[in-house]
Amino acid sequence: MKKCFPYKWELVFWLFIAFFFNQADRQIFNVLLLDIQNDLGLTPDRMGLVGTALLLVNGLLLPVAGILGDRVSKKWIIVGALLLWSISTMLTGLSTGLPALILLRSVATGGGEAFYSPSANKLISENHSGDTRATAISVHQMALYLGFIVSGIIATMVAKSLGWRSAFFIFGGGGIILAGLMAWRLRPDTVGSREESLGTLISGGLRAFLKSPTALLLTLALAGFNFSGQAFLIWMPTCLQENFGLDSTRAAFDASFYMQAAAAIGIIIGARLSDRYAEKYPAARIWALVAGLVLGAPFFYMIGKAGTEAGVCAAMAGYGLFKGVYDSNLVASLYEVIAPRFRAMATSFYFMFSFLISCFSPWLLGILKPAIGLDGGMSLMGVVYLVSAIPLIIAIRYTLKKDRYTESTC
Repeated sequence: MKKCFPYKWELVFWLFIAFFFNQADRQIFNVLLLDIQNDLGLTPDRMGLVGTALLLVNGLLLPVAGILGDRVSKKWIIVGALLLWSISTMLTGLSTGLPALILLRSVATGGGEAFYSPSANKLISENHSGDTRATAISVHQMALYLGFIVSGIIATMVAKSLGWRSAFFIFGGGGIILAGLMAWRLRPDTVGSREESLGTLISGGLRAFLKSPTALLLTLALAGFNFSGQAFLIWMPTCLQENFGLDSTRAAFDASFYMQAAAAIGIIIGARLSDRYAEKYPAARIWALVAGLVLGAPFFYMIGKAGTEAGVCAAMAGYGLFKGVYDSNLVASLYEVIAPRFRAMATSFYFMFSFLISCFSPWLLGILKPAIGLDGGMSLMGVVYLVSAIPLIIAIRYTLKKDRYTESTC
């Protein structure tokens, strides 16, 4: 008798594709930044402001997303979020200036994307036990890498033939079709109890997060990780174009392929090792985060110092490998110290606080660009990356043992 494909992996498949479009819709702006900037006559600091505004809106709305994820159907949150950011992506292609970009790209697209992550990660967690959880989350996370690579190449090819606006129309339209398919295929999921008042749920989730020193230290580390990473994602294609005279297609490929392909390897290594040793060594998941930052920081620093295209690509690959190791336990490490009941809300606070701290890096790099150049800015981000490991080491040494969630702490 033919064995049916388990629904828990079909779920990961659909969420993988949704997350692909989530990240693709972000990356097409980054790889076409110079085209948009030149067409609309905007300055580097204003282009950086668009990226900063997206992260700011995303961070501010994450608590709302977490509340909904713990209270209503996660299936419909995910489908609705996908539909919203896809429509907004399509409309971004109609932008004529900075106000339209901020409204459609930052507010509407960022707002839609904010609702996806808490519900998607909690839905995966509900369908995967401890022995497959980090692996399932990591497979889902790999869509981020594929989204950046594929979308960058396709978007620049479309832009060369049909103009930058067409790329937004195509990817936005694809997301709308996917929303319909997911509404059909995803099963109803567990909905939180509504007997508890909304105020009690919010205060309980916030208290669970804030009363865990380990969760707060993980958030500080994630803020540094994102501060550097967002600056890289938004400005690296432009950096390659300006430093080495690459066309937009080649710059998009170099800025995404080497880093993201290596990250796909790193995330599998990190996930399998942590899933194997997490039960025996409670700090295994956080040690994976430390390794990702400490070992990746020198490569990040060298991105700005390497004087050749080959050297920069090699540095990006090294950075990507250890970025993947960090990504493999980015969410699973938080779940080590948060009870299941509050995990969607805790994930939202986790990303919210880190985004609110890190969201200024694209704008800051745009301001610093005339003074130190984008390559100097990338090296500066490498230093931030290394410093971000300090809160994790403090957590391992002083707080994790007390904060770690077990069934007896329910």
